[in-house]
Amino acid sequence: MFDAPSLMFTAAGVAVFAAALLPRLLMRAPVSMPMVFLGTGLAVFSVAETLPDPDPVAYSDITVHLSEICVIVSLMGAGLALDRPLGRVRWATTWRLLGIVMPLCLVGLTLLGWSVLGLSLAGALLLAAALAPTDPVLASEVQVAEPSEAEEDLDGEDEVRFGLTSEAGLNDGLAFPFVYLAVALSVVGTAPAAWLPHFLLVDVGWRIAVGCLAGYLVGRLLGRVFFRSPVESIRLASHSEGFVALAATFLTYGITEMVEGYGFVAVFVCALTIRAGERVHGYHGVLHSYIEQLERLLTVAVLVLLGGAVARGLLAGLSWSEVLVAAAFLLLVRPVAGWIGLARGRTGPWERGVIAFFGVRGIGSVYYLGYALAEGDFAAEDQTLWRIVGLVVVMSVVLHGVTAGPGMALLDRARRRKAVREAGTEAAAPRTPI
Repeated sequence: MFDAPSLMFTAAGVAVFAAALLPRLLMRAPVSMPMVFLGTGLAVFSVAETLPDPDPVAYSDITVHLSEICVIVSLMGAGLALDRPLGRVRWATTWRLLGIVMPLCLVGLTLLGWSVLGLSLAGALLLAAALAPTDPVLASEVQVAEPSEAEEDLDGEDEVRFGLTSEAGLNDGLAFPFVYLAVALSVVGTAPAAWLPHFLLVDVGWRIAVGCLAGYLVGRLLGRVFFRSPVESIRLASHSEGFVALAATFLTYGITEMVEGYGFVAVFVCALTIRAGERVHGYHGVLHSYIEQLERLLTVAVLVLLGGAVARGLLAGLSWSEVLVAAAFLLLVRPVAGWIGLARGRTGPWERGVIAFFGVRGIGSVYYLGYALAEGDFAAEDQTLWRIVGLVVVMSVVLHGVTAGPGMALLDRARRRKAVREAGTEAAAPRTPI
């Protein structure tokens, strides 16, 4: 009665409307937009057997590039949303999350994969590298919402949202050296002479430095065009053209990847540099709004396909040991690493606990795994790795989706009560540790 194209257009229209409405409807509910669309994918692909199988192994190129675009768009949005100027003290929470928490997660999950699951060292390291970064795509409920236009708000972000947003912006790129290391171990073996020089000089030194430098230079150039061009007709901030945020994202990423740098790092640094060029201009809100809408649409597509992959057997053959490792990572490794890494920092015990718990896993993990499996020699372990990563992402979507709204609401109420108790003092500022 209904032909396939008309059904697809109808479904796409419904999905787009849902992407616009659900974040507002579910703002404080124990249900998140990612949960809804993951469940939609599960339901649709379970019932509609004529739909093609969204197998990430069979369609590895599509998997890698779709997740790649979703991540870089999200990184641009995260950078544009941050109000707080870059600094050693101001970003102390971020440096702890990157320098202490992520390495602890890498070590913990590598040991679990190697000892409990029986993976090779290369496979265990790849699993850890794919899952260690906090995802910038699916963590929107616990991240900074949008850029502020008021000078007095530039240092006023609460430590939880700031910490999780800045962590997600940087650790997606900083996990890449370990993805490359896992690929190298799978190809050349574990002898240090075969991989250590290249890892230190190229994967860590060159690629990170180039990513930071390229992002900064492109951001400086674009900031000048946006805000200070002597030719008014090309001063884009005067014309409120939001879609150029996508141009900035692709331009930065493409240039950086061409010179063998980390494009993920470059995109986030570019966004921070654009923001620093004219920090309180309303054009940042225009750019961020466009990127946020695009990110939401891409997230819908990826999550529906992920749900479809689960419905069609992505988790087939799952063992209890794999379930235990996935649960241990989300409920033990990340929270304990976060609690240790943030000790004696800018956060109070409540904030410290929330940041430690909400290490959301998602689209970035899908990209890293798809990329590494295409580049390395993991043929004997690819199905196992996809099962575990898929399971962790699904568990994270459900676990963090259920708890994000109520958890952040409780934290905000605790912060307001503390502010009332200390009204009239500097300790009542929104970022007071609680």
